[in-house]
Amino acid sequence: MGEQQRVTFPREVLDEYAALGIDLPALFSAGALGKRMGVELLEASADRVVGTMPVEGNTQPYGLLHGGASAVLAETLGSVGAMLHGGSTRIAVGVDLNCTHHRGVRSGTVTGVATPVHRGRTTATYEIVISDESGRRVCSARLTCLLRESAVPGDAARPGGGTA
Repeated sequence: MGEQQRVTFPREVLDEYAALGIDLPALFSAGALGKRMGVELLEASADRVVGTMPVEGNTQPYGLLHGGASAVLAETLGSVGAMLHGGSTRIAVGVDLNCTHHRGVRSGTVTGVATPVHRGRTTATYEIVISDESGRRVCSARLTCLLRESAVPGDAARPGGGTA
């Protein structure tokens, strides 16, 4: 869980952030909460963000994947997509998260895929589908982020999951 992961970013995005002196792969991570939960980002662009999370350690008292854990995975992936859409001059902050839980999972790893529903000038909305190892849908989520201009150079690159 504590290993350094290597996220795949589009070259033009890496170059944009590198010009600002920002190490994008080091910055765009699951954050402290995601790290504690074992979230790993595998692929990231404004068009698609993919990540995984282990079920073990993220369960509720009945031994099923906790709905809040699915919400953390969903908000992490959607926020990264919104940040990449907003670019280096904006920050993305989550303002609405909706999760529908379809089935329980007791073991293994779940995978989330975030894709844009709307990418505007001031908001970005992503659908996040979380599936089990058999490809069955576990959770459907939707995250809307507000895109705000960065007040401080380099501030836009800070991950913005959470509330405004």
